[in-house]
Amino acid sequence: MALVTRVFFDTTVLLGGYIDFGASSIHAQQVLDAVVEGTIADARTAWHCCLEFYAVSTRLPAGYRLSPQQASTILSEILSTFHIEQLRAGARESFIETAPDERVAGGRIYDAHIAEIARGAGAGMVVTDNRRHFTSLMKYGIRILSSAELANEL
Repeated sequence: MALVTRVFFDTTVLLGGYIDFGASSIHAQQVLDAVVEGTIADARTAWHCCLEFYAVSTRLPAGYRLSPQQASTILSEILSTFHIEQLRAGARESFIETAPDERVAGGRIYDAHIAEIARGAGAGMVVTDNRRHFTSLMKYGIRILSSAELANEL
């Protein structure tokens, strides 16, 4: 039976799902398998997460690092598997204007951006292994789960 909610995936889950980091990747791999199998029927991510996947995966320590070609190949799979979302043009100005009210500073702007994309995409759930970076979405009724929590629910 397919999960009926729109599920948004953060970069942390894409990295762990596509790159084998050992035991820490097991749950991310399980939830991405559920996407491929159709158990998670409405899987989404952000274009920002795709770029972040490429950037991070090609600069990981030796043994985990992907070549640019490998990262590009995996990104092609991500692009064909997930609905790719972006912040709508009309939402950009209000996002920047509300960032100070949300106490967003420094690099946290990137996760806030991804969170706003997930909210704008109508996500019912965000799957991330950086839960605390997305807790602001809970006030909108969006569930924030780690890959382990979603794997256990599946």
